[in-house]
Amino acid sequence: MQEIEIANLRKLTEVVKATYNYDFTNYAMSSFKRRISRVLDLFNFQSVDALIAKVESDPKFFETFVQEITVNVTEMFRDPSFWRLLREDIVPNLLLNHSSINIWHAGCSSGEEVYSMCMLLNEMGILDKSKIIATDLDKGILEKARSGRYKLKNMELHEKNYIRFQGTHSIKDYYTIKGDEIQMNPELVRNVSWREHDLVNGPVFNKFDLVLCRNVMIYFNQNLQNEVLKKIHESMFKYGYLAIGSKESLIWCEIANKFIVVNNEEKIYKKIKE
Repeated sequence: MQEIEIANLRKLTEVVKATYNYDFTNYAMSSFKRRISRVLDLFNFQSVDALIAKVESDPKFFETFVQEITVNVTEMFRDPSFWRLLREDIVPNLLLNHSSINIWHAGCSSGEEVYSMCMLLNEMGILDKSKIIATDLDKGILEKARSGRYKLKNMELHEKNYIRFQGTHSIKDYYTIKGDEIQMNPELVRNVSWREHDLVNGPVFNKFDLVLCRNVMIYFNQNLQNEVLKKIHESMFKYGYLAIGSKESLIWCEIANKFIVVNNEEKIYKKIKE
């Protein structure tokens, strides 16, 4: 792997921001550096300057670049105990005072988490009482999520997670096999709106009862995490719930006093102050 100077990374982020209005300046530097090094090797660039020239002049390549820089590792029913808690506690609590639920999957990646949520809501009999917005920065990965097509070989892991979640169906009920891929039932996501959205620079566009932003902010530095959490807080109804990743925390952030911990192990918080 090539040795990369911090000054060259700053130059790259400045060009990306100026050309495409994508802001990577506050990504965690160690993670960003590793991913740039991978891009240099993957596409045989001899230097960061060569990568900058390609990114600046080729919008199509820039889409590929974004796919490589953003992290798209996810599973259906990842952390099954988290999903059980949603089903048995969080969603029923929301339904005590709501006839419908607004949910935001922020940084939805390739959509496995969104399909998991729709299966959960379907099995609770409230899929049509729910409106879901699923957003991601990466156009290509969002198209994959919208298509609902996944590798058949990955379904074994998803099925194991679903069994540990203790779903009431078989996960096979929700998809059909097409060669080496599966096609999720599109009816499952009939109430999902897929949208390209930048958590860093994008607007606050709705109010939500439940926000899932899991394993996204771990790749941001502390300043950026703070800004994103402020935006998420603003997008939530009072007494709404926020779920973040198992290695993430609200403890240190500026708006920590506006939330209470609902479940520390599963990293679920409740908004108590505007």
